[in-house]
Amino acid sequence: MTNQHHGTTMSVAARAALETARRRTLRLTDPVTDADLVAQHSRLMSPLVWDLAHIANQEDLWLVRTAGRRAGLRPDLDPLYDAFRHPRADRPALPLLGPAAARDYLTAVRAAALEVLDGADTSPDNPDPLLADGFVFGMLAQHEQQHDETMLATLQLREGAPVLHAPAPPPAPADVATLPREVLVPGGRFTMGTSTDPWALDNERPHHVLDVPAFWLDTVPVSNAAYQEFIAAGGYREPRWWTPEGWRHVRTAGLEAPLFWRREGDRWLRRRFGVVEEVPPDEPVLHVCWYEADAYARWAGRRLPTEAEWEKAARHDPATGRSRRYPWGDAEPGPEHANLGQRHLQPAPVGGYPAGAAPSGARQLVGDVWEWTASDFAPYPGFTAFPYKEYSEVFFGPDYKVLRGGAFSVDPVACRGTFRNWDFPVRRQIFAGFRTARDASGEGRA
Repeated sequence: MTNQHHGTTMSVAARAALETARRRTLRLTDPVTDADLVAQHSRLMSPLVWDLAHIANQEDLWLVRTAGRRAGLRPDLDPLYDAFRHPRADRPALPLLGPAAARDYLTAVRAAALEVLDGADTSPDNPDPLLADGFVFGMLAQHEQQHDETMLATLQLREGAPVLHAPAPPPAPADVATLPREVLVPGGRFTMGTSTDPWALDNERPHHVLDVPAFWLDTVPVSNAAYQEFIAAGGYREPRWWTPEGWRHVRTAGLEAPLFWRREGDRWLRRRFGVVEEVPPDEPVLHVCWYEADAYARWAGRRLPTEAEWEKAARHDPATGRSRRYPWGDAEPGPEHANLGQRHLQPAPVGGYPAGAAPSGARQLVGDVWEWTASDFAPYPGFTAFPYKEYSEVFFGPDYKVLRGGAFSVDPVACRGTFRNWDFPVRRQIFAGFRTARDASGEGRA
């Protein structure tokens, strides 16, 4: 493939990614009233109308002004929609654009951005790293999809009748009852991260080789039924399962079950996008914080996997020694591989998507729920912030825990085997679950 042809291919992919993100943005915001758009449904989240204009402002900044070297549409809005200048809790008091003005801004910026894309050199040998392989366009498509996921979390926090609808995910396959509880991931070296994925973000780079000892990993994420056993055994009342910080949080926040759950007689109910329903026993547990995941693992006599263990289980192919882009290979995710892209509004039953299994045999490592890991968010050796330190660098340190894999709420453009998510260990509104691991001393050495 010539560089020119490759550049054309990347431009087509960039346009498709941007348009897919915009369709989702509108699908999330068109069904709700203007009052819902300007309301703050939780102090943890921005008003939806802030996200709308922020998406437009970032596109104005990076695609129109930076990539296109144009004057831009509304540079005066930069301070207002700077996520680092205004905490989420304070944003309702700002002089935000109203719903109609935010939508007009979004539309106008996108028209200008696509004009820039049409004239851009997105070949791999473009000396501008923002334009090479269309990186900046892929970055903004991922940015919009990440805000779409945030807006979906806001709509889950919203009180009132449902405004979103989607079909149920496929049922569990016939072999789910015979799956082993855990799979062995052999010890040895593997390549973590990437230096070649054209739209990988800075914290995924550069690739580096690690030696990871053998370990056992849950074949599937921890289910609601399994988590209910932890609750029934008094898990939330027994400090020995919790870290000191976690136990303080349990008592301070009054935690007794995952977010959105409530007990009614002998049943657990949950609220899901405005629908109250019985908690499905065979779905991965959802809306638990890191402290809850860690406590469950201790109670079960296990632990959370490290980030390196998670990635090795998901990507390493022992037959070839290479690291795949996804658990199933390098092919883009399809509906047979994983529950992604908001096709459904809930996780699929545990054991689903056998076509998406990793070489290790683990299933659902991508899709359904984000998975908490034991690791703090830290840079890889040789990390370089690009194109701005506020995307990753300012978050490195012990305050944030890493999540991997992506949930049903994540679009494939913002989800791959190297993709890293992070959040505070107290966060529960995100679409997060987990699976557990244990050491396998001396077993399966490569």
